[in-house]
Amino acid sequence: MKRFSSSKMLSFLTSDRTPHPGNIHISSLPPSIPTDQEPTHGEEDMAQGKGVETTQTQRGAPSVFPEGQNGGTDLSSTYFHHKVPIPDDDSQMWFSFRKLWAFTGPGFLMSIAYLDPGNIESDLQSGAKAGFKLLWVLLAATIIGLLLQRLAARLGVVTGMHLAEVCNRQYPTEVIGCAIAFNLLSSGRIPLWGGVLITIIDTFVFLFLDKYGLRKLEAFFGVLITIMAITFGYEYVMVRPDQGELLKGMFMPYCEGCGPVQLEQAVGIVGAVIMPHNIYLHSALVKSRQIDRSSKKELKEANKYFFIESTIALFLSFLINVFVVAVFAEAVYGRTNIEVHDICNATGILHLDLFPLNNETLQVDIYKGGVVLGCIFGPAALYIWAVGILAAGQSSTMTGTYSGQFVMEGFLNLRWSRFSRVLLTRSIAITPTLLVAIFQDVTHLTGMNDFLNVLQSMQLPFALIPILTFTSLSSLMSEFANGLFWKIGGGVVILLVCCINMYFVVIYVTSLNSVWLYVLAAFLCIAYLGFVGYLTWLCLIALGVSCLDVTCRARDDTTVLIEQQPEFDS
Repeated sequence: MKRFSSSKMLSFLTSDRTPHPGNIHISSLPPSIPTDQEPTHGEEDMAQGKGVETTQTQRGAPSVFPEGQNGGTDLSSTYFHHKVPIPDDDSQMWFSFRKLWAFTGPGFLMSIAYLDPGNIESDLQSGAKAGFKLLWVLLAATIIGLLLQRLAARLGVVTGMHLAEVCNRQYPTEVIGCAIAFNLLSSGRIPLWGGVLITIIDTFVFLFLDKYGLRKLEAFFGVLITIMAITFGYEYVMVRPDQGELLKGMFMPYCEGCGPVQLEQAVGIVGAVIMPHNIYLHSALVKSRQIDRSSKKELKEANKYFFIESTIALFLSFLINVFVVAVFAEAVYGRTNIEVHDICNATGILHLDLFPLNNETLQVDIYKGGVVLGCIFGPAALYIWAVGILAAGQSSTMTGTYSGQFVMEGFLNLRWSRFSRVLLTRSIAITPTLLVAIFQDVTHLTGMNDFLNVLQSMQLPFALIPILTFTSLSSLMSEFANGLFWKIGGGVVILLVCCINMYFVVIYVTSLNSVWLYVLAAFLCIAYLGFVGYLTWLCLIALGVSCLDVTCRARDDTTVLIEQQPEFDS
């Protein structure tokens, strides 16, 4: 697979600030991007398999719309063979519900990542440890997530390529929740490994739904989100939390009487909400709509409606998360183990061994949280909680499959069949989960969500730094590139989010209490921080910090190397 050298990467990043505005580094453009002039002799030679060197320059900005007009292949259709048409609306109104409905889908699929079992566990931990006091952190993290998803959608709309594809051309988890839900619903009769096996089978459901049309698949995910809203909303209504305390915790950015435990939980909320795979997923899903990328009007319209849809979807996901936080803030916050043990004993609920006879503060997770709800509010609350967790796990495993396919497709240039890609991505994801489920019980397995959140936190810079870099390049995004406000604001937000997540990683590693793990982590950190520093260096150059560009002499060369692009295997 062909890779770009560092000098070519820098040439691409700085091409929109070159002293010769008419020069185009053709080798740095994606292979499907057309130019505005008739083909030259050099281009004809290139079509015959020859790499040639030419000093030709072109005036005017190149087209950045990947759907070429010269009979070229549209690389934006690598996965979505049938795109959703957008209805014509001759009215001059700024807003159309018909068009919003046509664009509705990608945002709700993206919002599922904000409702996976990792987020649900983070929510219940927040309510159990801090009451309503950290709701403002959840609100702020969701707003930051919305702004980052806006960048991801804009990249996919304008370029016709998702983030993994752009990275490939420019740069040289949630089965646990389903298994726990099956275990709860069967009162422990279905073993944890059995739940994992069921999840392996039903993650292929989306293959059949996708075969019958993308809109049907989007409708299925809509049903899962509705189930979560109804089940967790039912728990919220049953518990009847204090609305005054809820609003105070949501809009007052202060945590009275909080200590290290609450601080760690606040960091965990940010880490659970903002996840790297979701950036790649959203930038790919927006390609499913039929948009004429040669029309600036249609691009602006698509960006507008995708942002509106994402706002609605994330508002709904935020409400569901609030339901979970409020339920455990009202029902669990401040309770002790012996208090809950006595309640469960009085109601005849099983699993009394989960609550030791001491006065220590109750610690809950997804599994134990469901049992506590059953003890306090009756068996119906336990089963309804399990149904909500099942919907969360099912939806996140399927969108995780989608994300894996897009990333594999973009970075590795693989054009496999859907079944082959699903088989590979699900095997990689589920095999270690199955092994752990066989050799661990459910009370230990739910703690894996913390480990998964740590891994996602470490991967976050590999999504946030590239998305800010590429959406800031006018040579790639044309007039849709980030302005000064988005460059500075986005950079500050991404730096803050990455620092918060790295703090979460440090907390987790130090809690392992193993010298050998500390040494291993130190060596891994050196390599990890080096690569993150490299990405940051390229990002700063793209944002205009030209003093960091040690290869600035390459910009003064008017010679353009035209290289033959490799063909893609179908």
